[in-house]
Amino acid sequence: MKAGAVTAVMAVTEVMSRPSDLGQLFKTFIKIGVFTFGGGYAMISVIENLCVEQKQWITHEDMMNITVIAEATPGPIAINCATFTGYRQAGFKGALAATAGLVTPSFVIIFAISMFLDHFLEITWIAHAFWGIKIAVGILIVDAAAVMIKKMKKKPLPLGIMTVSFVVILAADLLSRRISSIVLMTAAAIFSLGLYLIKEQRKAGKI
Repeated sequence: MKAGAVTAVMAVTEVMSRPSDLGQLFKTFIKIGVFTFGGGYAMISVIENLCVEQKQWITHEDMMNITVIAEATPGPIAINCATFTGYRQAGFKGALAATAGLVTPSFVIIFAISMFLDHFLEITWIAHAFWGIKIAVGILIVDAAAVMIKKMKKKPLPLGIMTVSFVVILAADLLSRRISSIVLMTAAAIFSLGLYLIKEQRKAGKI
């Protein structure tokens, strides 16, 4: 028993101490931070491509789960994804490396803007450039949604919740109403949990 515990600790220590892994994590997420505009949702597609498909650090199922958890917990979704991926790959040091890589470009850029440019978006050529960036961000968000829907398990309950959520959000937009994502996710969780409890009660013969 003790030998197994010692072996596990040594394996974790070895993974956490590999500088190549930490460097790869930092470089990958600093690349995501530099070249992705539009916040967390726009970054999901890029994180999916680099971390799931190319480097295979995490699985698509991991990506789906952490996206849901990150949406339901405090903090930007992209940072939560980076922290999870880094920890999965190289422990606590990996989480720090990935998170630092993601936030460093934004910090440096915003700090530079605040230091040297008082009216950044009032500069004509920057304002026009941001119009194009907004369109690209929208495409990245749609792409991330399409990938998740494509790889989602095609079961009646997930499809039903997805359809109802889409209809509710669309109706709210058309009626100029605001629906909190927290309210929507809470309602979906309660509904899904309720169905599960009913199913378990039926198995136990109590219903």
